Amino acid sequence: MEEAQLADLRAIGLDWDGSVVRQSERMALYEEAIAGLDAGGLLYPCYCTRAEIRAAVSAPHGISAAECYPGTCRELTAKERAEREASGRPPALRVRAENIRVSFEDRLLGRYGGEVDDFVVRRNDGAPAYQLAVVVDDAAQGVGEVVRGADLLDSTPRQILLQRLLALPSPRYAHVPLVLGPDGRRLAKRHGAVTLADRAALGESPNEVLAWMARSLGLAGPGERPTLAELLARFDPARLPLEPTAWSPESAARACVRRRRL
Repeated sequence: MEEAQLADLRAIGLDWDGSVVRQSERMALYEEAIAGLDAGGLLYPCYCTRAEIRAAVSAPHGISAAECYPGTCRELTAKERAEREASGRPPALRVRAENIRVSFEDRLLGRYGGEVDDFVVRRNDGAPAYQLAVVVDDAAQGVGEVVRGADLLDSTPRQILLQRLLALPSPRYAHVPLVLGPDGRRLAKRHGAVTLADRAALGESPNEVLAWMARSLGLAGPGERPTLAELLARFDPARLPLEPTAWSPESAARACVRRRRL
C-alpha cells in the first residue's frame, strides 16, 4: 500500500522530503504527549460506546449534535469509575476541552471557529487517536502549512487546542474543496475507476489525470496538458475555486475511448 501510494505520486511528477514516516514506529512520541496531558490533569477516562454517545446527543434534553460528546464520563466519581472498570469495558482517554471555542484564519476560507468537545486522544484499544498523532507528527516534522480537504475543517479547532496544551507551534491551514462523485459524496472506490491504475486500464495516462486536476483548479484550459513547471508558475491560492468539483468515472472513460478512436 505504501509503495503504491508513492508510485502514484511519482507518476504525476510529485516528490517529497525525506524518508517515509510510519506512525506505527512513533508510538513512544504519542505516549509521551498523552502522559504530559494526563500529568496536567487534562485527560479523563471515558467508558462510553459510540451507540451510547449517539443516544445521549439525540436525547431531548438540550444537547445539540454539534456538541458531539456530551461529557458523560467527565465527572464520574471514583466509585463509578471502579464499577465501569469492573465491567471489563476498557476506557478511552478524552481531553477536558468542555466546548471551548477556538478560532483560526484559513488561507482559503477566511476566519473560522468552532466549539471543541471533549475529544479522544487515546482510543479504548490503546491506539493514539488521529487528532493527537497528526499534531505530534506535524510538530516533529516542522510542518509550517497544512493543506487538506475541506471535510477536515471541523477537526482544526481540536488540533489547535492540542497544540496549545502541548506547547507546540501551530501551522497555517488551507482547506480545499473536495472532488465529489456523481452522487455528490466524496470521491471514493465505491464510484468505480478512481485510481491511477484504474484510469490506466481504461487507456488514460497519468498526464491526462494531471491535466484534469489542473482544469478543475482553473489552471489549464480545455485540451491543455501543462507541465508541472507551468502549473507552478500559474499557481495562486487566491484563484482556487471554493466549490467542490464533480468527477464522473463513466464520462471520463468515454472520453478516453473517443481519444483512442481519433
